[in-house]
Formats: sequence, C-alpha cells, structure tokens
Amino acid sequence: MVSGETERLYSGASPEQVAADLEPLVRFQEEGLSLDQVKTMVESSLVPHLGRYELPSFHFLFNSAPEPGAELGAHIAVAHNQGVTNWQVSPGGAVLEELCCKALCELFGLTPGSDATIMYCGTYANQQALYMALHRHAERRGFSLAEAGVQGFGDPSRLAVLCSADAHFSLKHAVRMLGLGDSCLVPVDNDANCRMDVDKLRDVIREMGDTRDIFCVVATTGTTSTGSVDPVEPIADICEELGAWLHADGAYGLAYKLVPEASHLFAGVERADSITWDPHKQLGVPIPSSVLFVRDPADFNRVTLYSSYWNREDAVEPNPGVKSIPTTRPMTVLPLVTSIRHQGLTGVIERLRAPLDAIKELADYVENQPDLELCHHPETGILCFRVVPEECFEVSRHTVSC
Repeated sequence: MVSGETERLYSGASPEQVAADLEPLVRFQEEGLSLDQVKTMVESSLVPHLGRYELPSFHFLFNSAPEPGAELGAHIAVAHNQGVTNWQVSPGGAVLEELCCKALCELFGLTPGSDATIMYCGTYANQQALYMALHRHAERRGFSLAEAGVQGFGDPSRLAVLCSADAHFSLKHAVRMLGLGDSCLVPVDNDANCRMDVDKLRDVIREMGDTRDIFCVVATTGTTSTGSVDPVEPIADICEELGAWLHADGAYGLAYKLVPEASHLFAGVERADSITWDPHKQLGVPIPSSVLFVRDPADFNRVTLYSSYWNREDAVEPNPGVKSIPTTRPMTVLPLVTSIRHQGLTGVIERLRAPLDAIKELADYVENQPDLELCHHPETGILCFRVVPEECFEVSRHTVSC
C-alpha cells in the first residue's frame, strides 16, 4: 500500500467479482484439504472482501470489531461449543446465563424481580415480546392463544399494535409471523425531533374508539434511523389506561441508559412489560448478542414448552430454554460477561459516552454551516443532516422529513 493511502473498508470489488473469488471455496470435493490449505484459501478469497470494522474510517452504528475481553470469551465459547438452553448439556453455561440476566436487570435499574433471556437478535426479541403481549391479551379474553390461535379472537382484524413512524421494521415481521398481517401495525406520527408524538398517540387511540383492540404499544428507545428516544413515561401512562402491554425496543439505544448524562432519556423504561437490547451494537461483543427483559418473570411462561426428556416440568435445575423459543442456542452470554469484566463499568460507560460526545460536537458544527441543515437534534449516537446548496435552501427547508 502506498504511504499515506487510505485503507479501503473492503476490497471494493463488485458482487460479481466477489462471487468469482468465493466460488472455489464452496466447490465441495470428495477429498479434504489440510487446515493450512483451508486457511490460505479463506484468507486469500474471503477476507479481502470482508468489512474492516477495525479501521478508524469505519463508522457504523451497529457493528464493530470485537473488544479484547469479548474476543477472549468468544474463543472460549467456540472452543467448548456449548448449547446453553439446558442444564443437562451445559451446567456452567446455563447458570452463567441466568446469573448474567439478573445482573443486567440490576445494572439497567429495572424493577426488582425482573428477569431476562438471551436471544439471537433484536428481531427475534421483538417477535417474542409481541407474542407474549398477544398471549396475555387472549388470556384476558378468556382463552389460550397457544391452544386456540388468533381465531380465538373472533375477528383478528380488530387487533392493533401502535408504534412510532420510525419503529424498526422487525415489528412488521412480528405481526406477520403472528398471522395478524401488516394492518395490525399502526404507525403514530413523530414530533419535530423524530420521537413518537404522545398527543398524536392519544389522537390515534381516540379515533380508533371501539373499532380496534390495542393489545400492545411499542416505544422505540433509540430508533435506527435517527437514534431518537420515544418518551416512555407518558406512553407508559397511556398503556396503563388502556390495559395494553408496553414493549420498549431498545435494541440500539438502551445501552446509553448506562451513561449518567443520558439516562434521563429513558425515564419510565422500567415500567415496560418487555424490553429489547442488543449488546453487539455498542459494546463490541460478537454478533449476535441480544437480550429480552421482562418486568414480570411469569410472562416467560407464555412461551414455555416442556417435554418428557428435555425441559421437564418437574426439573429443579436452571433451564434458560424455557424462557425463549430456540431449543439450541450458543453461549453468547460469555463474551458479554468477559467484555464487561475486562472493561469494567467505567470503561463501558466511557466507550458509550464517546459517540454521544462526538455526535453532539458534529451537530454543533453542522448547525453553524450555511450549506448544511440538521434534520433533528441528536439524542444518542446518530446524526441526520443534509447538504443544502444555497440556491436550494429555501425549497429544501420545507421538505425536511425525519
């Protein structure tokens, strides 16, 4: 590489070029290769086309190179290849996950007695949260969702989930997987800073009247488009009035609750019935790493299944698998544990504070540039702005949309 030349974030090859380089790697043959041969082939054909997360020029809100403590835990987890949903296959892994989940509830200041389970990703966590919400709604209607399905509601088209206009698209996946369809998901307009507008939320509820059954409201605590945090406290009040489940999708943003000067943004999140969080988004732990919190541990019973040989109902040992759907799940909790222990809470907070400070500084700069325009005032680690040539400024001013 020429001195001073900027390293590429990936090879720069086209999809067709990448496919041509990788095709020999999947040309499976009768005879095997030595480990050295396989390593050489992977390093020459695949690695150049991977993203360079470790480069200073790589700026992304979801992925990063593993933090050293997390990398240590990941190596140990892979070496032992533990499925941790059952005590029988990993006594240590099962207990570690249970202890870590309790510790995380305390770390985030959730209601005493709260619990959590490790998930594959935030999408699956959101899906399970909506299933538990719908299950509770069915129970209040006098039937079991697990036994009767959505037809137990008589007219499932009345069911509704309310969320902000910038809520994550995984919620659409969730209502589809539940067999409710896209019309079940009702977006609520945002305020000027791209957060769910609580007044608009009340308007939507009033307009629905008796025509819809709102069983869940989703507050996004850190959208993936602008990083904006919905006002959880007033949304929680509304959910109490409705008797609706409150889910907080904090997959991206919840980590910032640990930063003292940002914690006020998440006021009321402890009142949520369920919360999603993805440690892999800011903590530098390997993908996937996701957590689903619940305020009432009994809510996990709505996804529990027992069998005669696995997760028996009379088992006294800890079996994390009864709290989530996967029957085989890797020990992803270990890299999270080793990372936090290696960094210490002080190090974790400083790691989280750095992007908040950087984005605030950038926003202050953008706000004072005549040819740049802020789309919002950043609350977390994302900033949206546009370049506005002077001759287009007045036209563009009226088309800002977050």
